[in-house]
Amino acid sequence: MKLLHLDSSVMGANSVSRQIGAAVVARLREASPELVVSYRDLAATPLAHVDLAHMPSDHPLSALAPAPDAAASAASQAVLEEFLAADVVVIGAPMYNFAIPSQLKAWIDRIAVPGKTFKYDGKTVQGLAAGKRVIIALSRGGFYGSETPMAALEHVERYLRSVFGFIGVEPEFILAEGMNVPDLRQQGLDAALQAASDLQPA
Repeated sequence: MKLLHLDSSVMGANSVSRQIGAAVVARLREASPELVVSYRDLAATPLAHVDLAHMPSDHPLSALAPAPDAAASAASQAVLEEFLAADVVVIGAPMYNFAIPSQLKAWIDRIAVPGKTFKYDGKTVQGLAAGKRVIIALSRGGFYGSETPMAALEHVERYLRSVFGFIGVEPEFILAEGMNVPDLRQQGLDAALQAASDLQPA
């Protein structure tokens, strides 16, 4: 069993999403000591914003690059293959300005590859990544639930549900809200860490 652990927060040791993601991985490792874990820090070693030269070699658009870059394409292909090989993916995803970090978007642009993670079947699309487990450690400074006045500005959980659903995966979320609200921060963090500790291994 292989687990891919991704972090995208730029906050280093001060990151809530990193703390929760690490707790999720620790819980899964505790339950399955044989788990093989690989780690990618998208903030410390960011992927370039995608262009034709940076497309994975398996992506049909890679053939259209006006100035092919074999090394860049191979690096992107490695990202895709790393995702395809994983049984479980744990992603630390903070909300930045109502959306995901650009570092995480660059990673998603490399795994959304026709013929590999999805395909079109006539007028419909079929996700090809079904069977993977994706767990997302989501942190938000405020409160953006469906019942709140800020709900319309929530574009992290909504987007990640959409993009992973498109490739055949229904992601799970562990949420820490109110991280910028001093009186409520610890309560929200404790609840998220407890949810990570209570996570079912399979």
